[in-house]
Amino acid sequence: MGLRPNLLTRRTAGVASTTLALLLSTAAVGVVPAASAFSAAPADACAEPADVHSDARVKAGAHAKQEPNELTAKETREREADLAAALRERANFRTGAGAAALAAVTIPVVVHVIQEDGTRAGGNIPDSMINSQISVLNEAYSGGTGGAATAFSFQLQKINRVTNPAWYPIVQGSSAERSMKTSLREGGKNTLNVYLGELSDDLLGWATFPKRRLDSMDGVVVLTESLPGGTATNYNQGDTGTHEVGHWLNLYHTFQGGCRGSGDGVSDTPAEAEPAYQCPTGRDTCTAAGLDPITNFMDYTYDTCMYQFTAGQAERMLTAWNAYRAA
Repeated sequence: MGLRPNLLTRRTAGVASTTLALLLSTAAVGVVPAASAFSAAPADACAEPADVHSDARVKAGAHAKQEPNELTAKETREREADLAAALRERANFRTGAGAAALAAVTIPVVVHVIQEDGTRAGGNIPDSMINSQISVLNEAYSGGTGGAATAFSFQLQKINRVTNPAWYPIVQGSSAERSMKTSLREGGKNTLNVYLGELSDDLLGWATFPKRRLDSMDGVVVLTESLPGGTATNYNQGDTGTHEVGHWLNLYHTFQGGCRGSGDGVSDTPAEAEPAYQCPTGRDTCTAAGLDPITNFMDYTYDTCMYQFTAGQAERMLTAWNAYRAA
């Protein structure tokens, strides 16, 4: 599948939709969702799952040595149990559980540009690329590229430029990554911290899932040249950022769990056996109904191929926001 009509033009112009409100009947603050199809732990489970690893996006043909790929079945069960427990905690401290389920969330964004030196090759990108990335996020999450509208918009608060060769490239899971984030992270659980730089192991980016207790690792790491106008061929329209923010808002990959079980836990994303690369039109790797969701932001296809979240993903993100990140 090629580029959708007018998408590249809209992104280049930086136009973002302002339709931010979304009616999600199960996502109001304090509402506990129905039992998860993941067969989560008993209702009194409250131990937060271990921070095993983050989730990532990988280039076609790349084989990352430390690829922080999809979660195991056990890890997904633990995360789903934790989500239910977090929502119960919220319900205990809030009134008006039957409040209207309209929600519009503006997420403050702090961008840390990690540089080896002051050159473009050393990571020093112009502000215009960062502003374009924010526009891409707003367009994608508003449904402006053709998918479902979500509750989320993004507002750039700060660009923080740091020249430190010890943090360049950013190595996933390293002590240097921890040192970088511990030194730089700003804001509360509702603040999106984005770290830009050259990355290790052919990764395009990675992100942490939300947790009940904020720690310094929380945030999103994105390859600098994957931003709009960057040099990462096939991955330079900003959708690595879109993908990783999806993880930060609690989405799994569309191929999570393969053809078995509950997959990514979202009913309107068809099951997918494994990641899709490039743009394989008509791909169908599972016997369950529906072709593989290769146009979904949470797959691994080229930026020109992915353009949508589903209504179920929008609901899942807002439910998780109310559980983990809402003030």
